Amino acid sequence: MPDKIITVSTILSCPIDSAFNYFADNNLLTKWLTVKADVEMKEGGKYELFWTPEDPDLTNNSTLGCKVLAVDRPYYFNIEWKGNAEQKKFMNNVEPLTNVTVLFSQLDMLKTKVTLIHTGWRQDDKWEKGRQYFFNAWISAFEQLESIVNRT
Repeated sequence: MPDKIITVSTILSCPIDSAFNYFADNNLLTKWLTVKADVEMKEGGKYELFWTPEDPDLTNNSTLGCKVLAVDRPYYFNIEWKGNAEQKKFMNNVEPLTNVTVLFSQLDMLKTKVTLIHTGWRQDDKWEKGRQYFFNAWISAFEQLESIVNRT
């Protein structure tokens, strides 16, 4: 049975470099996706996001330990991804982890298409529930990103 891929896209009203920075810059990430970010946007660098940084168990709602697998700024990057407290027992202890690729296409000087592809979903009920959770989470995150970038 094939992988059930999550794909989410949006058009941002900004140049491609700015769009990329919303995924690469720690301060910009905290404006739309996470509470705290520790990202080193280079191959082998950290891609650690924390939604509950005050939690003594940082593995509960974070991508602690995730790495940047590939990057070609400002066109794409590829990272490992982990589940939250509810999914961590099955998502965070597998090889390979789920995988997120983000592609950036400049449509004109002030418009960039951003496409996120989240793969690596296994084939059982708990994984399908986790996939549905992240499908909805990515849609909500992209709506938040649009509301910040596309203000008129």
